[in-house]
Amino acid sequence: MKQLYRTVAASLGILMTTFLVSAQAKETIVKLKVEGQTIVAALVTPDDVAKPPVVLMLHGFTGSRNEWSSEAVKEGLFGRAALALAKNGIASLRIDFRGSGESDGKFEDITVETEITDAQAALDFLSANKSVDGKRISLMGMSLGGAVSTAVAGRTKTPLKAVVLWNPGINLPAAFTSIFGEKQMAEAVTAGHEVYPAKRVGDGKEIPLKGRFFESLYAVQPAGEISRYKGPLFLAVGTRDSIVFPQPVLAKSLLSYHDGPEELWAEPVDHGFGVEQSAKTVDKLVSATVVFLNSNGK
Repeated sequence: MKQLYRTVAASLGILMTTFLVSAQAKETIVKLKVEGQTIVAALVTPDDVAKPPVVLMLHGFTGSRNEWSSEAVKEGLFGRAALALAKNGIASLRIDFRGSGESDGKFEDITVETEITDAQAALDFLSANKSVDGKRISLMGMSLGGAVSTAVAGRTKTPLKAVVLWNPGINLPAAFTSIFGEKQMAEAVTAGHEVYPAKRVGDGKEIPLKGRFFESLYAVQPAGEISRYKGPLFLAVGTRDSIVFPQPVLAKSLLSYHDGPEELWAEPVDHGFGVEQSAKTVDKLVSATVVFLNSNGK
């Protein structure tokens, strides 16, 4: 991975764009090379803090680095959290997984494992980046990005200060059955390297994915992955989540596999923490996350 970082670093001289995002922070767009493809990421660093601790943020299925946005939260869940973290002296790196956002690749080619690879490459970048403290890295993931975070936390050799999970996928096959239905799940998992034209149950939107993606949902087990991580864990769930449910039953089940300090945060909201309705619960969640990282991520 050292060779990977040298390649990244060589590229950054022409692939970095920095601008102020608030009076307390600046944002730098960076581009990382992973398996010959480019990952686009936003690095937010607080002003007047030398080598701050940093949080790597992993978005959910069909999302991008700013995460779920709405009229109430125009900057997105992760964009909003990044600014709050910066105000508290904590940097953050939000990545677009390959196939999502501005990164290279086709969405149909993603699997849970490709996203784990992308996340590890981002950790390698942060470990060697001189603008942040590579020894004080935390990990944060939402939805499918939360499931990816459990695997990264359990497998990585990069020491993590803390892990934050927002409505993470806990039983991935069940969660995606709620999205696509039983018939499509049964058909899609046999498609192999071919594209299966999966349609979302709620609105009929087509989300083409290769069979390898559906296979990967069964191969990665978040409970088993998180059992190998012993550090502080913050798990936030919405008890009205219709994708990852029932809650908080699933959350408590996941925590039973984790041997370490932990905190369960729950509110009566949906998978997006009420982002479509208002910023009220979102701000409560961001505040609780900042408190947790102030206590454990520094």
